[in-house]
Amino acid sequence: MSWLERRWYASEPAPCWLFPLETLFKLLAQRKKNKALELSWEAPVPVVVVGNISVGGTGKTPLVSYLVELLKLEGFSPGVISRGYRSSAPNYPFDVSQAEDVSQCGDEPYLIHQRSQCPVIIDADRVAAAQYLLEHYDCDVIISDDGLQHYRLGRDIEIAVIDGKRGLGNGHCLPAGPLRESPHRLASVDFIVSNGPLCREIADVDISEYTMQLEPQAFVSIDRSTQVPLSAFDTKSVHAVAGIGNPQRFFDTLRGCSQSMITEHSFPDHHHYSESDLSFADNNPVVMTEKDAVKASAFTLSDAWYLDVSAQLPDNFSVQLLARLKTVLKNKGLINKGMKKNG
Repeated sequence: MSWLERRWYASEPAPCWLFPLETLFKLLAQRKKNKALELSWEAPVPVVVVGNISVGGTGKTPLVSYLVELLKLEGFSPGVISRGYRSSAPNYPFDVSQAEDVSQCGDEPYLIHQRSQCPVIIDADRVAAAQYLLEHYDCDVIISDDGLQHYRLGRDIEIAVIDGKRGLGNGHCLPAGPLRESPHRLASVDFIVSNGPLCREIADVDISEYTMQLEPQAFVSIDRSTQVPLSAFDTKSVHAVAGIGNPQRFFDTLRGCSQSMITEHSFPDHHHYSESDLSFADNNPVVMTEKDAVKASAFTLSDAWYLDVSAQLPDNFSVQLLARLKTVLKNKGLINKGMKKNG
């Protein structure tokens, strides 16, 4: 964590010289938003946006996977669009199913496609991605991953994900704080999902709020050929590797589900690993996140695993989300689509 990021989440205020830059950032962001809204495009099918108002990881990817599975169970054919951060695709929009390796599409889209087996299209232009998705697949719901601030894409349901432990930091926008938008933005979304216990900063927001828990399931070899129980590394020393927005959350989760002795190795979010990053002289097991594992699966590592986790949300979240979706379908004249074709 950089010095500046530590200040965002510390008790002391941000340096005063950052506040004029924050004002400039907010002015430019609002101007960009207004222009995008003037050119917004409405998809013919429901669009569910999953995003956050802060930089860094909050748990959006597990929630997207959860939504895909939920919608499939209800008879929908969902598709996902994403920016494809740090991707190197030969063209855009790009179909993740055509990726020769993870570098072409980015780690999170690759993981979502691999885990959920649904179409995933990447493009910094979310409208282009959505149009490509609808042209090439029979999708009746679009999930926009990390698209809360991409206002040119019209949306029917907004879900804001909050890191329950770190919260909103000092409540300021970049660069004085970690926020992309003012905390007041949360009052306009449809659902707030807190990754972990709800932080006090949003406890009084008059929006439906739900707690998501990432429940460890097992350790899986990075080539996905072997699965072992959570007790497999008890009393052993392991190297814990995390290149995500909040590595400490992974380390804490690992300590909570295993009695292994952990040596922490933090890398920047979306880090492009080399095999030397994950090779240690003592040859102890290496345990990483699934997001890291998709980038390490091509390496010849003899004892490397990822912690398989699944998002768990209260039943009333799915009930309320599906009720909201049914209303959207009715408003779009699509009431016979989805919903177990369509209860």
